[in-house]
Amino acid sequence: MLTHVARRLASLLLTLAACSVVVFLVLEVLPGDVAEVMLGTEAREDTLAALRRQLGLDRPPLERYFAWIGGALAGDLGMSYAYGVPVAELLGQRLSVTVPLAVIAFVLSTVIAIPLGMFAAVRHNTAGDYAVMGFSQIGMAVPNFWFAILLILFFAVQLGWFSAGGFAGWDAGIGAALKSLFLPALALAVTEAAILARVTRSAVLETLREDYVRTARAKGLSGRAVLWGHVFRNALIPVTTIMGLQFAFLIAGAVIVENVFYLPGLGRLVFQAISNRDVIVVKDIVLFLAALVVLVNFVVDLVYMAIDPRPKRVG
Repeated sequence: MLTHVARRLASLLLTLAACSVVVFLVLEVLPGDVAEVMLGTEAREDTLAALRRQLGLDRPPLERYFAWIGGALAGDLGMSYAYGVPVAELLGQRLSVTVPLAVIAFVLSTVIAIPLGMFAAVRHNTAGDYAVMGFSQIGMAVPNFWFAILLILFFAVQLGWFSAGGFAGWDAGIGAALKSLFLPALALAVTEAAILARVTRSAVLETLREDYVRTARAKGLSGRAVLWGHVFRNALIPVTTIMGLQFAFLIAGAVIVENVFYLPGLGRLVFQAISNRDVIVVKDIVLFLAALVVLVNFVVDLVYMAIDPRPKRVG
């Protein structure tokens, strides 16, 4: 087991290193001059050159790459060109919105999807199964930003139950803050719930056809005992993999939804950083998201081994 974990960890670290190189190279070839964006097109060339030196933009690319990675490993993400504050401080402020948003969306999608998926599998080829699959198809087809607009029109404009956008802040109380995040979280959760419901249905159907399930039924166990005692845990293996990946996707997918609801989260920060050509912030956010996906993959592997002991014997 330890050998398998070590191999996976080494593979994920190499993946993260490759991602950092790709991110740096892509941003290096993007058109535009940070100094010119900050000072304006009418700025004198000597003033622009002085600002480039101050920001370290006059150094060779390879030197800047290793300085960036070395600083990130040491916990120093650099200074934002546009805001003039440490990038780590910006990330901390924005993650206090984005992470709770992703957690709420993750809980909502799980609570919606797993019961629906199991219901559809148990009632295979019935009206209930077709209804769940219809919901799944619609959920995957509708973009989350469009669903977010529909939620605003219905719950904020028509009913007035929620605000159309903005974040009340944690200082206003947990209830007010969570209320501000509910509609955005629901907009994010619907698409992920649609995907997870289909995966759950397929996993449960496949498990129901296994020999040990027929044996359990032949021993006289009730349908409920077979479903929860034998089917559910084994069906969780592919479902857990999707759930783990979805959490990382929810944080990354918040970029658009946060802009629709005008939330001061990581999504709006990266959007503003791109607009301001704040390259260091963009690099750090993209690397952070890549590291999050890598970490989630690693955790999913550990959970996978806990659910299914067979990989522990490998290696």
